[in-house]
Amino acid sequence: MEPIPGCEGGPSGIRGKLSPAAEARGNWIRKVPVWNFRPWLKEAFEGFWPVKPVLLDAGVIVALLDRSEQHHEVCAKIIKSIEAPLLTCEAVITKSCFLLRNLPGAPAAVIENVAAGIFQVSFQLSTDTEGVKRQLRKYQDREIDLAVACLIRMADQFGTGDILTLDRDFEIYRWGKNKPFQLLPARRLRS
Repeated sequence: MEPIPGCEGGPSGIRGKLSPAAEARGNWIRKVPVWNFRPWLKEAFEGFWPVKPVLLDAGVIVALLDRSEQHHEVCAKIIKSIEAPLLTCEAVITKSCFLLRNLPGAPAAVIENVAAGIFQVSFQLSTDTEGVKRQLRKYQDREIDLAVACLIRMADQFGTGDILTLDRDFEIYRWGKNKPFQLLPARRLRS
């Protein structure tokens, strides 16, 4: 397993102060290094690389909670098999709740998953409005929505193109310097 770019020395926070990039990402990085509070754990984790997170799109959340959804089974199996943190944004949570509004209890279940930390809301739009606007302009011909633009920016911020999505447009979208997304359920849905 290769280290996440920029984290070659181990998780942020091991050697003191957070980098400016980590500071800009907010509290997400601060939650990872438990040895800041329990120094004896630092030695136990020496040599381990941080787990690369997986981005989560609204279509997968809807499929998970709506058993009548065509891709429910596949999405449920994939979610159970993933050990990495599932990162999303408030726009995806809002979109999911809207799409599930006619399914009794589903919007509340989305919020419960956020509260339980299963869906980690790790992006703050107010700190990256320029980057999101850039994505909205870049892909305006694809009728991109706010949730997708935020997910593209999250890929840049967290250094991952792994995404749980049912949206095939992610085969066209790029993150970083023209890197393609890795659509995790896509292979199973095509076969």
